[in-house]
Amino acid sequence: MASFVDRVVLHVSGGNGGHGCISVKREKFKPLGGPDGGNGGNGGDVVLRVSHQTTTLLDYHHSPHRHAQNGGPGMGDWRAGHTGDTLVLPVPDGTVVKSRDGRVLADLVGEGTEYVAAAGGQGGLGNAALASAKRKAPGFALLGIPGDERDIVLELKSIADIALVGYPSAGKSSLIAAMSAARPKVADYPFTTLVPNLGVVQAGDVRFTIADVPGLIEGASEGRGLGHDFLRHVERCAAIVHVLDCGTLEADRNPIDDLDVIERELEKYAVDMSYAGADGQAQPLNERPKLVALNKTDLPDGRDMAEMVRPELERRGYRVFEVSATSHAGLRPLGFAMAEIVQAARDAVQAAPPKVAPAVLRPRAVNEAGFTIRREERNLEPLFRVLGEKPEKWVKQTDFTNEEAIGYLADRLNRLGVEDQLFKVGAKPGDTVVIGEDNAVVFDWEPTMMTGAEMLTGPRGTDLRLADWERPTRAQKREDYEDRKAARAAAREELEAERRAGIWTESSRRRGPEKDAVAAEEAAEGEWVDDDDDL
Repeated sequence: MASFVDRVVLHVSGGNGGHGCISVKREKFKPLGGPDGGNGGNGGDVVLRVSHQTTTLLDYHHSPHRHAQNGGPGMGDWRAGHTGDTLVLPVPDGTVVKSRDGRVLADLVGEGTEYVAAAGGQGGLGNAALASAKRKAPGFALLGIPGDERDIVLELKSIADIALVGYPSAGKSSLIAAMSAARPKVADYPFTTLVPNLGVVQAGDVRFTIADVPGLIEGASEGRGLGHDFLRHVERCAAIVHVLDCGTLEADRNPIDDLDVIERELEKYAVDMSYAGADGQAQPLNERPKLVALNKTDLPDGRDMAEMVRPELERRGYRVFEVSATSHAGLRPLGFAMAEIVQAARDAVQAAPPKVAPAVLRPRAVNEAGFTIRREERNLEPLFRVLGEKPEKWVKQTDFTNEEAIGYLADRLNRLGVEDQLFKVGAKPGDTVVIGEDNAVVFDWEPTMMTGAEMLTGPRGTDLRLADWERPTRAQKREDYEDRKAARAAAREELEAERRAGIWTESSRRRGPEKDAVAAEEAAEGEWVDDDDDL
């Protein structure tokens, strides 16, 4: 089981905002109490915080999904929902936060440094907060907005002043154990060091940290061996110390060739901008100050090899130190040389004032609409997509099962100028309009003929503008009139056919007393009397 993890993909999501409450005050002797629905609580944030108690990302390797607490819903009697608790995730010092595409989001260095990885959602307003002079008792409330949800990459880069690099089994772990109180694992086989080790060294008045980076081999910058995953730990170091094995038993290896291989790998490694100097630039690894430590000089063959290669290394401009991690020979001069480089780097950082970007205030333009409308096409039909922070936020807050809430959204969009802009871009009634990109709301656009839902009468939670009733047009009225006229004519023809068949008796031509006598006689005989005057 892994005990050290320096790169994880973390799935974080902020807490969802609580929904607003729909409530009306009902109390004895207070018949007109009014709305008293409380607001929903905001969701909790997910925060990354540097902690010296944390040295690895192992916890997030086993549990990569983290979610903050949701906000509570609002309640009656003006009671607001509770705010979700912030979820604090401790990370080691030197953690770099990146997006999935490799973009650096934050560089967390220093105890207590924080970064909000996922913000919580905003709580919805209750109907008490939505009441106005004209809308005295709203029958709706706003919904809570879901919290941010994203995937981030956490990469750990050790905070060290000096990096010890070299081939496997060159004696780096033994060297850091001899110079500091660190006790890394030391064995007589390659790739013993599987994780970076840190040690604190005191040289005179200077205290600095050295890092033991796992062994590098040829092709490490391309993924061979263990060096590809741990080269990032060298990026924060002020200097590099090449630890060369002078006592190797391999016939095809020598310190000069080992140095050339490691130098090529450092040159190929691309340093990202997650750690830059005061000038805003990240110095490549092969251009940083370097020292050479010829290790294992306590061996007879090792001392001879060190005397043989030392002139060539000095000719190349390296400061060379013959050391032995076993006998501690030469470690003190090497420690003071490291301290000199570290102190010079610290003085340079203090001398160069940090560049602080001036604050740029960008006020909202007078003619800025706050949204854009993009014309698209779907199934050979026009489609208009509305994009903007306010429209997309308002859609998330709307309960589409409540007619009054839909009407309130229509009024807000109309006041923002969405309908006027749709007319300008060529939208026609019945065209498809989409608000937002992901989880968008799609509807057939019908221009609002009258605005102000608070001016419309009706039960709470309804909007007369969304009812199925439509005012008939002149053509519809004319068509209805012709249909009734044709129906009356058909009824007359049917009655006339029945009269001719003998079912009805025509008596409309008879007048005076004879009419009543004939009618009584026909009624006595069981026949029907049809009198047009009575129709």
